[in-house]
Amino acid sequence: MKLSAFALGSNILAACTNSNSRTSESQGNLDRIKFSLDWKAEAEYGGFYQAVATGIYQQQGLDVAIKPASPQTNPTQLLMGGVVDLIMGGAVNALQAVQQGIPKITVAAIFQKDIRVLLTHPGVGNDSFEDLKGSPIFIAPGSNFWLFLKAKYGFTDDQQRPYNFNVAPFLVDKNSAQQGILTSEPYIVEKEGGFKPNILLLADAGYNPYAFTIETTKKLVETNPDLVQRFVDASIKGWYSYLQNPEPGNELIKKDNPEMTDDLIAYGFNKLKEYDVIFSEDAETLGIGAMNDQRWETLFNDLVAVGVLDGNTDYKQAYTFDFVNKGVDYYLSK
Repeated sequence: MKLSAFALGSNILAACTNSNSRTSESQGNLDRIKFSLDWKAEAEYGGFYQAVATGIYQQQGLDVAIKPASPQTNPTQLLMGGVVDLIMGGAVNALQAVQQGIPKITVAAIFQKDIRVLLTHPGVGNDSFEDLKGSPIFIAPGSNFWLFLKAKYGFTDDQQRPYNFNVAPFLVDKNSAQQGILTSEPYIVEKEGGFKPNILLLADAGYNPYAFTIETTKKLVETNPDLVQRFVDASIKGWYSYLQNPEPGNELIKKDNPEMTDDLIAYGFNKLKEYDVIFSEDAETLGIGAMNDQRWETLFNDLVAVGVLDGNTDYKQAYTFDFVNKGVDYYLSK
């Protein structure tokens, strides 16, 4: 299914590239959309940039402006303040928003695996999550997944060390572990430490919320579902195209983030494919962006168990399947 989707993706790319000159002439008739990322431009957002670069959004009648974020950016505040129309989100935050009465909703889940990881040094015996009991672990304060790891593996707070997005302390202490993102920190460790770290994917430990989701306001879903559907369809189609040939999207990524090198983009792109981040059993049959009730319920129960959420929260208010799960052929034909 994935191979056939990639093959069809090359036809999508060719068709969209050929259509750019026609659609650019009619921008005045396009619906303007502002879409906020939750970080700087990088390979993890490649499908969205691909949809801009190849004219896929324009084919759906959309003029999409992608807004990269900084560490100080709060995409939810931008969304609820009407500054942007849709944002990049995550399932944990979406459930917390329901508990807090924030009227936003998840309409698609691009990443079927959470790409957060723990990194360890090779050759010292810290090759699994179980091995890390008692070892120092560099974790950002307030990380919900830390509560999950404590409950499952018996980790204790005295193991926790503050992580300030600097790999130097981890490199010095060979018995330590460090949090990171699959597509970023392992690359940095390789470059600065001169070795390939062990990568322990949190999703493999059972902590696997949908990630890099598309969120919008409940008001927009209710008042203009056609606009939301066109954005979701085009974004998903952009991801199929990006996975087939990422070059058009990568050029735009580098324009939005001049610090992004070809080497780092390629590393991130290859990790997304190597770890099958975008495809799950659901996504292979129902299309990129797929979601199901069981995944949301499991995450909700896990977060209730560690005290992150109130058990009375109506977690089903955090998401809708109205815009996804339509089948691979549907998205490739849009």
